[in-house]
Amino acid sequence: MKQTTTFWLMLVLTALLPVTTLAQDNEENTSEEEPGPRFTDYVEMTPAFVTHVGPPTERPSYLKTDISLRVGTETARAAIETHMPRLRHELVMLFGEQSDLDVLASPIGQKDLREQALERINQVMEEQRTGETVVDVLFTTFVVQRS
Repeated sequence: MKQTTTFWLMLVLTALLPVTTLAQDNEENTSEEEPGPRFTDYVEMTPAFVTHVGPPTERPSYLKTDISLRVGTETARAAIETHMPRLRHELVMLFGEQSDLDVLASPIGQKDLREQALERINQVMEEQRTGETVVDVLFTTFVVQRS
């Protein structure tokens, strides 16, 4: 009877060994992951942007887009709201510089425009010495109306 109990105890312990090793591996992997922002907030830039794009013609083309800015600190919202007129100005100027409507309407063109917008916004935040940065620019709507 004692040998049977010992056998079953050894069998159970052997079966549990991989489970404990797996749990330890998962704990180690979790601590090695890249640290991301622990806080996320979205700041809407309202109203929507509507601006002329493309080459000047008798029948102009327009871009209408809604934008939200993703930030990683609780204090970024106040800095963005303080400098919102300047940030909107920079984006209107950037959008007005877009002359190739085919590129602008493509996914690659939109991605490039997002990156340029993020760069300009963070330039303003740096020039104004806010100590804040915007993590991402999100187009929540993006419509190009061609003439």
